[in-house]
Amino acid sequence: MELAVPYALLADAVLVLHVAVVLFVVSGLVLVVAGNLLTGWAWVNALWFRLLHLATIACVAAQAWAGLECPLTTLEMWLRAQGGTTPYGGGFIQHWLQALLFWHGPPWVFTAAYTGFGLAVAAAWWRFPPRRRGRRSRSADNPPNSNLHHHVPQHQDPVQL
Repeated sequence: MELAVPYALLADAVLVLHVAVVLFVVSGLVLVVAGNLLTGWAWVNALWFRLLHLATIACVAAQAWAGLECPLTTLEMWLRAQGGTTPYGGGFIQHWLQALLFWHGPPWVFTAAYTGFGLAVAAAWWRFPPRRRGRRSRSADNPPNSNLHHHVPQHQDPVQL
C-alpha cells in the first residue's frame, strides 16, 4: 500500500512558517525598540532572543546578496508542484498569505531592503545590548553600583576571634 503524501497541506504549512519567520523578523525589531523605550520589558534583551533575531535577518540578507531564492519559497513551490497544483493558486488563506509575503520588484530592491533592515537590527543590538540571564537592566531606579539589592557596609571592623 502506497502512502499518500498531502503535498498541498505541507505546502500550506511551509507558507504559514514563512509568514511566521517574516513576522518574527519585523515584529522582533519593533519589540526590542518598544520594549526598551516604552515598556521596560526585560525579556526583549534576552540573549537567546536577540541572537535568534539577528541570525534570522542575517540569513535573509546573505541569501539576497548571494542571489539565492529563499529555501522556504523553494520548498513550498516544490511541494505544490509535487501535489499537482499551480504555485500561488489556491484557497482564501493561501491567497492572502502569499499576497502579504511575495512582492514584485527588481532583486536589488529586496537586497537593499533586507540589508537596511539587517542594519537596523544591528543598530538596535548596539543601542540596546542583549543581556545574559540574571542581569537586570540599568535604570534611574537601579543605577550602576547601587546597593539596592545587596547591603554592603562601607566600613567593616576587623573580625576578632
